[in-house]
Amino acid sequence: MTALFNWILTLNLFANTVIFYIAARIYLLPSLGRLRPQQVLVPILLLHSTRHLGMMFLTRGATYPGLPAGFTYPAAFGDLITAVLALCALPLVLRGSPYAKVAVWSFNIFGTIDLLDAITLATLFAAPVSMGPAYWIPAFWVPLLLVTHYITFLVLRRPWST
Repeated sequence: MTALFNWILTLNLFANTVIFYIAARIYLLPSLGRLRPQQVLVPILLLHSTRHLGMMFLTRGATYPGLPAGFTYPAAFGDLITAVLALCALPLVLRGSPYAKVAVWSFNIFGTIDLLDAITLATLFAAPVSMGPAYWIPAFWVPLLLVTHYITFLVLRRPWST
């Protein structure tokens, strides 16, 4: 049964990542070269500012008993730290601060590693079996976050004017 839950989560993760990437490829990536970094990054940073929702992995009402602490604590606090980094980068990006790019790099590297770590830990600890209602986070939310991290890396590779 555990293997089935892991397989289904892997399918959801992969399929939704592909779907979000296709949407980005159709609607955003063709215009990326014409948009200012601020125009792209502000919505992405606002989206990632809601990653405090990962704290739901610590809430018994949102998960079933038995969700392994080896998964829950790194996933929950990694998301919370990423949300704080996104919120800290937001005013710098909005003001065109010379520190904006460094703040966005910090947010993006930490946030990407956090997601990859959470995916790995969920697999190693067979976490999907006990995720309960919080299952929607890795099945739907994580793919969107992965694609927006990718887009952010594309924006970071370009020169910025402050």
